[in-house]
Amino acid sequence: MPTRRRPSKHAREHVPLDVNRVQGGTTREESYAGSRWTVRSVSGATAERPYLCPGCQQDIEPGVPHVVVWPADGVGGVGDRRHWHTACWKRRDARPAGNAYR
Repeated sequence: MPTRRRPSKHAREHVPLDVNRVQGGTTREESYAGSRWTVRSVSGATAERPYLCPGCQQDIEPGVPHVVVWPADGVGGVGDRRHWHTACWKRRDARPAGNAYR
């Protein structure tokens, strides 16, 4: 009876490196409070410390998937990034702009 062996990994077609995946996900631009924001999804596996969500003022525990948001115009630095629960970011327009982002 013939054996069913997988082909060698060296015989498989080359798949180019996905830089966005290596850097932690793809980024996209969205609008909020009259400004453009860059948004990146963070998987639970890479979320290693707690953050305070500016949308609900509750902790985002380590291991919980969420989004990181920062101004799209490039002004500011690392201190301008905010970690939001994904659901809070999706409902951001239902909140008053002055109280939601700090």
